[in-house]
Amino acid sequence: MHELKNKFKNKKILIYGYGKSGRTSFNYLKKKNEVFIYDDFKKLKNLPFITLGNIKNLSFDFILLSPGINIRKCKLKNFLKTHSNKIVTDLDIFYNAYPENLKITITGTNGKSTTALLLFKILIAHKKKAKLIGNIGKPMLSINTASPSTIFVIEASSYQIEYSQYFKTDYAIILNIAPDHLERHGNIKNYTRAKFKLITNQDKNSYSYIDINNKHLKKEVSRRNFKSKLTKVKILNFKKIKKNIYNPYFYNFNNIQNLSFIFELSKQLKLKNKFIYKSINSFKGLSYRQQIIKKSKNLTIINDSKSTSFSSSINLLKSYKNIFWIMGGLPKKNDKFELSKTYFKNINCYIYGKDKKFFINNLKGKIKFQIFNTLNQVIMKLKKDIKKLKKVNIIFSPSAASFDQFLNFEERGKFFNYLVKNKLLK
Repeated sequence: MHELKNKFKNKKILIYGYGKSGRTSFNYLKKKNEVFIYDDFKKLKNLPFITLGNIKNLSFDFILLSPGINIRKCKLKNFLKTHSNKIVTDLDIFYNAYPENLKITITGTNGKSTTALLLFKILIAHKKKAKLIGNIGKPMLSINTASPSTIFVIEASSYQIEYSQYFKTDYAIILNIAPDHLERHGNIKNYTRAKFKLITNQDKNSYSYIDINNKHLKKEVSRRNFKSKLTKVKILNFKKIKKNIYNPYFYNFNNIQNLSFIFELSKQLKLKNKFIYKSINSFKGLSYRQQIIKKSKNLTIINDSKSTSFSSSINLLKSYKNIFWIMGGLPKKNDKFELSKTYFKNINCYIYGKDKKFFINNLKGKIKFQIFNTLNQVIMKLKKDIKKLKKVNIIFSPSAASFDQFLNFEERGKFFNYLVKNKLLK
């Protein structure tokens, strides 16, 4: 009998946050539990929403925290502090439901979604039963059916991992760590520890993988105790495998790093190279994540709207020449532009958005830049600037959050594609 059997059955549970994850969790838990909902902003009819006053008068067995809740700034911060031992995440509920299934969990600052999706497609190419869930957009508890042989590929965020109590994964992959979400975690040390908890929670029969060159992960490995079999992943020599890869999506440093983990993991999973390469070459990637939207002899246009920090843009800037870099928006706390000066001459930068001063201070004296208020203004000026040039690589990688002018990175990415099609290329 599994140690968590009936852990989340016939219990009184508070779900804090009624977004996509919260709704899915409610639909799952309400069948066998007494479930209440609290949200800082929402209150829907015909659902068991409760007020702040009522919460204080009730005793809960568990508090399921949605990923979007910042416990340091939310309305229930004092309540959560008092009852911190009762906080769980959807990772815990999921683990209780599928304790024996093989789980491969991927986290990191950059590249999680791409790596998770590619691995999922590789497993399907091997005719294995696999499901892709988690932070990639399919909530953990959205699974309707799964057999004992189903392999779960999970993309996990630092928020989910940090507040989980019971979740364990057979394979833990931490692709990289760079300053991000520090407004939530406070500092890079806390952020790294939140990610690394994925490994410290594993047992001796589990496997873990980290980037051998990442300074934050190297520090954490040296000062933490863990039981899993750790592999320190080296970046692939792309020249050795390039003859087998004709998908240009993987011709940049970010995706070479993602492939390095895929090939290392494949050794333990006994995956076949012919299916790996087949999946790589047919891979279309995710929208707005290093997405090549135009490719010709003299012009490449990349939509990387998902980029919300300098670290997520750096490897693209290393991968091309004659770059016209479009960036701007709301910068991340304590973000720093760390790029070798050998690349500076390759880049012309177009800064737009609300906090232009932050980006100017980071790029001044390093890269040539122009300043604009809107993305539309950038495109109109860019059209003039590249008119007579022979070879151009346009990289839309904002290095910032989108919320100054857009609802999210998807809306931002969609608008960029519209501008390219209807203004830049006309």
